[in-house]
Amino acid sequence: MLHVNDMTFRLGGRVLFEKATLHLPQGRKMGLVGRNGTGKTTLFRMILGDAHPDEGAVRVRPSARIGTVAQEAPSGAASLLDTVLAADTERSALQAEAETAKDPSRIADIHNRLADIDAQTAPARAARILAGLGFDEAAQARPCGEFSGGWRMRVALAATLFSRPDFLLLDEPTNHLDLEAALWLETYLASWPGTLLVISHDRTLLNKVVDEIAHLSERKLTRYVGNYDRFERTRRERQAQQSKLQAKQLSEKRRIQAFVDRFRAKATKARQAQSRMKMLARMEPIATVVEDKTTTFNFPDPDPLSPPLIALDGVSVGYGTEPVLKNLDLRIDMDDRIGLIGANGNGKSTLIKMLADRLKPLAGKVTKSSKLKVGYFAQHQQEELRLNDSPFQHMARIMPMATETKVRAHLGRFGFSGDLANSKVEVLSGGEKARLLFALMSTEAPHILFLDEPTNHLDVDAREALVQALNEYDGAIVLVTHDAHLIDLVCDRLWLVADGGCKPFDGDLEAYAGLLMEQRREARRDARAARDGDGVAAVDKKELRRERARRREETSALRRAVQDAEKKMEKLAQEVAALEARLAAPEVYNGPTAKLMDLQVAHKRAKDSLAETEQAWLSAQEAIDETLDEAS
Repeated sequence: MLHVNDMTFRLGGRVLFEKATLHLPQGRKMGLVGRNGTGKTTLFRMILGDAHPDEGAVRVRPSARIGTVAQEAPSGAASLLDTVLAADTERSALQAEAETAKDPSRIADIHNRLADIDAQTAPARAARILAGLGFDEAAQARPCGEFSGGWRMRVALAATLFSRPDFLLLDEPTNHLDLEAALWLETYLASWPGTLLVISHDRTLLNKVVDEIAHLSERKLTRYVGNYDRFERTRRERQAQQSKLQAKQLSEKRRIQAFVDRFRAKATKARQAQSRMKMLARMEPIATVVEDKTTTFNFPDPDPLSPPLIALDGVSVGYGTEPVLKNLDLRIDMDDRIGLIGANGNGKSTLIKMLADRLKPLAGKVTKSSKLKVGYFAQHQQEELRLNDSPFQHMARIMPMATETKVRAHLGRFGFSGDLANSKVEVLSGGEKARLLFALMSTEAPHILFLDEPTNHLDVDAREALVQALNEYDGAIVLVTHDAHLIDLVCDRLWLVADGGCKPFDGDLEAYAGLLMEQRREARRDARAARDGDGVAAVDKKELRRERARRREETSALRRAVQDAEKKMEKLAQEVAALEARLAAPEVYNGPTAKLMDLQVAHKRAKDSLAETEQAWLSAQEAIDETLDEAS
């Protein structure tokens, strides 16, 4: 599907790619990873034809339909559903032609083609995608222009997914999503039947969706088999092996050079010395392992306080006189690590603002420790930074009594040292601005951190550094994020914000994802029941029960297929794990190349077979759900 051959690309005198090569076969799913600014989005532009390499080539199969999310969010008076349906241009054109066509042969061709592309089910498919991305049935009927930019970008994503391109390009697809929509998208993309190339810093998505990783580093593209966790393990092993080989080569060079230095002047040894000098000249140097610059986070530990830090008793909070959340009875202690879950618009950010004293409660009692210090992070705070000032100037303003040494020491905790501490904010990357906000909010060693989407501008390595820093921090944490990996590794409690309230959720993210799926099924059943109720002819209840029984009987074969697929998946997963364990052994890379290639081929076959079996299992499971849903 995609071939990048010896490609070199320069941007403003800077070399982003140098003799880079990559192959993405049809039907594979690949994650494109690398530090911010290395050229990932530029590669997408070359794939789309919006930029061209200086040398080499970037080729896509000529007949492939490429799909990507538009840079500009859709707007206008068209409803969300109509906007998404319009993305399938072939369907729209055929339907328009069907209204005016006169030739019977052409009319037959049109209707045959409409049947081939499942045009009849298109509205249901579009509605299901929109529902997964957070739009209920009422929202789907509203005009695009009524929604904010972030929500309209979700519509753009829905339109791209609905169009079902052969080759799907996604650049940070979860950035505009909440946790609920991100969980749905992971499941959807995991069963995507086409070819996928996705740029993402979302580790959970890269682990659940892709089966290959392309790593952009040192102006090269290196392909790794497996998901992101597998990529990290393999890269570490290769780096360790490369370091050993380089050390061995340097030792051999020193030994040969010592021989040359000792015997070069002796006539009896001159020939041997000359031979060894030629040997040294022919030695291809083994490249030094280049370690990426480590992103730094280091939150100062607070002084301990007696519990509770914060207690809410019958609290209501909102804007003006209208409460968003009511009757809140909650408590936060020093050792709490809390993740707030719930769809966008339910009040998660409102709750955090009230807890951080950015918003006053409308009713009830809020009790806080008299010595409590809080740190508050929100993405919109980047707009409050002074673009012409440096990180040092920002920090000096909020630490007026501190010495320059102390100010710079605190900045150093978050990776701002030397010239970077004195650079203007306007030249900082999004991730660097986020780190500056972390530094500013933690100057007083807060007892509790309120973090609202802290990872939006951080790459994968920076997110891992944040996870480590938060786990080493001794205070309390309340977190809102669409990054499931961050919640899994940092939070030990979940609070569900829904239905105008907030209550502890008894379960983990997997249980929450299951709850969301069940709620969506119920919503579809309720919608169908409402439509049936509005019909002219009522359905006889006895006949309806008969129909449901018939549909359940129809699923018996599908259920057997699910059971068979599950057994096969378990066996294949064990085979893949065994092959990966063999490939992880360093000695395999020192042995015969043919043996390594055989292992890699066997691993790929097993992975492909597992992916096909998983797809069959998913298709059968979805068919069961749809059949039972229609019978409900």
